[in-house]
Amino acid sequence: MNDLVLTPEDLPRVESVPLEERDLPASTYELLCRTAAAMPDKPALHLLGEGPERTWTYAELLHRVHQAANHYLSLGLEPGKGTVGLKLRNSGKAYAALLGAQAVGIANPVNPSLAPEHVDHIFALTGAEIVVTDESDFSAQPGDRLLTGHRPEPGDLAAYFHTGGTTGTPKVAPHTHAMEVYMAWVLGCSGAYAGGDAVALAGLPLFHVNAVHVTGLAPFMHGGTVVSLGPLGYRDRALMAGFWRIVERFRVTAFSAVPTVYSSLPPVPEGVDISSLRAGAVGAAPLPSTVRDGFERSARVPMLEGYGLTEATCVSAATPAFAPRPGSVGLRLPYQRIRATPEGELEISGPAVFPGYLGPDGPDPAGKIVDGWLRTGDLGHVDADGYVYLTGRAKDLIIRGGHNLDPRPIEESLLAHPGVTGAAVVGRPDAHAGEVPVAYVTVGAAVAEDELLAWAAARAPEPAAAPKAVFVVPTLPTTAVGKPYKPELVADSVRRLFPGVEVLLEDGRPVALIGDDPGLAATLDRHQIRHRSTS
Repeated sequence: MNDLVLTPEDLPRVESVPLEERDLPASTYELLCRTAAAMPDKPALHLLGEGPERTWTYAELLHRVHQAANHYLSLGLEPGKGTVGLKLRNSGKAYAALLGAQAVGIANPVNPSLAPEHVDHIFALTGAEIVVTDESDFSAQPGDRLLTGHRPEPGDLAAYFHTGGTTGTPKVAPHTHAMEVYMAWVLGCSGAYAGGDAVALAGLPLFHVNAVHVTGLAPFMHGGTVVSLGPLGYRDRALMAGFWRIVERFRVTAFSAVPTVYSSLPPVPEGVDISSLRAGAVGAAPLPSTVRDGFERSARVPMLEGYGLTEATCVSAATPAFAPRPGSVGLRLPYQRIRATPEGELEISGPAVFPGYLGPDGPDPAGKIVDGWLRTGDLGHVDADGYVYLTGRAKDLIIRGGHNLDPRPIEESLLAHPGVTGAAVVGRPDAHAGEVPVAYVTVGAAVAEDELLAWAAARAPEPAAAPKAVFVVPTLPTTAVGKPYKPELVADSVRRLFPGVEVLLEDGRPVALIGDDPGLAATLDRHQIRHRSTS
């Protein structure tokens, strides 16, 4: 492949060919059809963790996609316009159901663990006409071809993905076929998914864009193979105990995971051949140096950081294999532009940017996109070569006495402690300063909270950033895909001050407290937080 980006010097060479001249498929359905026609007998999916092990060739995967699509049509789905809600755990059926929905309509995968009222809200917003569950069966439908003459175009909507965690009302991000096909193609520029020997290990859930693109459409476009860990993914303890033997057996070349997955990987057993592995991709959360060092020492391949968000399809920056830069989360991908505003907020433009969150009347930029630039809400900077550096989230800033504090440097100082395996810093309401930083950490061995407090104070980027408290906890709250979920920690920090208080959150900040503690009123004065007595 002549489009590999292994150093920053490769970017101008790749971009010298206009994107519109690259003969990309018109849709994700055409993407799959092209590969199935070129290599029908090549393994597309090895399916683990869902009963007897199975392998689907590209011909069989396309057959299953046709069955799913024709099932939707038989139920009255309007070709090109209807939405299919997918409430599925990872399986072969989930791949077929999602790609089949995109072949004849719009796929809307949701997290099966979401509260029922949130699922109902999403399906009502997207207008889902059909809902597919683990019990659904497509096998009675013909799979030799689609039972319509309809074929999706690049500008047609392909999917609706919800954002956010397991609490709060998620937003819905529409994706077009052009966005998804571009992402499938550009991920191949990393080399991990290009070439006939590329094998991607899939352990993240298919309601998340990383799983759909990194371990789905990208390998399928470039003729690679996907090894699916099944319904539980990286949480399947039995499969994870034999993780490295799976890498050896299927000659896995790459996998993508969050830092907590890497920290829980078993040691590489003696005599296991994992020489096929090219790299481990990581993102979504701060990476402790101990986790990186442990993986690279054990697996003897680099851990490559990346950066992306659902609103920009999936990935916006990835670390080139031959030119990593310390502290960076990667180099911008071809045809994308990333910049920092004077306020330090990162913005993205290019073929991966979504049309705006879904509203009652369709996609609406609603201030998220300004003059073609997506406002990410992430803080950072970009160097002259296009490498991206993150410093935090705008909404995570701690405002202490009118002074903005970024929690990320505080977290990094704690992660530098040899006993700390995870760290999250949030702002706790304070009667005098408005907010003060408090830290939550997980540890690999017993470490006293006072020791960690002194460690953080000695290494704080400024005196105001020294945490007021450090709490050792068994685990840090995360979303279903392992991203840090700080609102729960904000609520916990308030409850530690005022036991028995009920905390109501909005956009990760406390907006109302319910309780009768006499200290509440003074704490809330500077926070514009509502207080309601239980009496």
